[in-house]
Amino acid sequence: MSGLDPFGKSFEYLKVSRSEFVAEVTLHRPDARNALNTGLMQELIDLGCAFRLRSDIRAIILTGGPTIFSAGADLGGIKERVASPTILEMREALMIGPDMCKAWEDIEAVTIAAIEGYCIGGGCALALACDFRIMGEGAYLRLPEVPLGINMSWRSVPRIASLVGPSRAKRFIMFGEAADAATCLDWGFADEITAPGNAMVVAKTWAQKISDLPPIPIRMTKEAVNMSVNANHLPTSFMDRDQYIVAAKSNDFREGLNAFLEKRKPNFKGD
Repeated sequence: MSGLDPFGKSFEYLKVSRSEFVAEVTLHRPDARNALNTGLMQELIDLGCAFRLRSDIRAIILTGGPTIFSAGADLGGIKERVASPTILEMREALMIGPDMCKAWEDIEAVTIAAIEGYCIGGGCALALACDFRIMGEGAYLRLPEVPLGINMSWRSVPRIASLVGPSRAKRFIMFGEAADAATCLDWGFADEITAPGNAMVVAKTWAQKISDLPPIPIRMTKEAVNMSVNANHLPTSFMDRDQYIVAAKSNDFREGLNAFLEKRKPNFKGD
């Protein structure tokens, strides 16, 4: 049944199914290009936490569907957060993004993002919190935050640096330019490229391979690798929501957001 997960819970913005040891999760806000609003992010947190408790699920495929992954954070939600009356309320509201990524990073089963089309901003942060990424030709990752006048947050900067190294991480985050599938494979963001429309097919092959392996050493290997590379992630990113608040209260952010909505070149002044 559409929107019903393997645990009998209904979702508004997700489609969840299960076949033996493999679960499939599809972002489902088609009218909004799978933009991450508060409701969708909370559902992803709830589902991620539920998956963490399930030893009978060995692999999870996360996708946005056959044409797009996600357009990123909902801009309407950004405006609401900027308009929050107090900094304390902003800090509370801004926890949902990093909480969502952490919920998926902490799943003990192996997670595979199947990416078609564009995967932008918060959608990119979510995909990078998964263990593997399969990209169709024509798919791309992009972070538009810095060119809009804000920092990349959601505690994703150290994940990016761990995957592609410091120089490429700076290039990817600072310039806000799209990294196509071939670039993502070369840099280390992607693990395999497929023909357009076949990312889900290949992701299912990976998931089946994982589910056929002994689950205990698979989970211990994932945990060991993550502990090795993630040890400094929190100490180096715990302040990024406060950095976001500083940037979001700047005139440059307002200028960047207005220029984006008005489809013009921004005029940043460092203010």
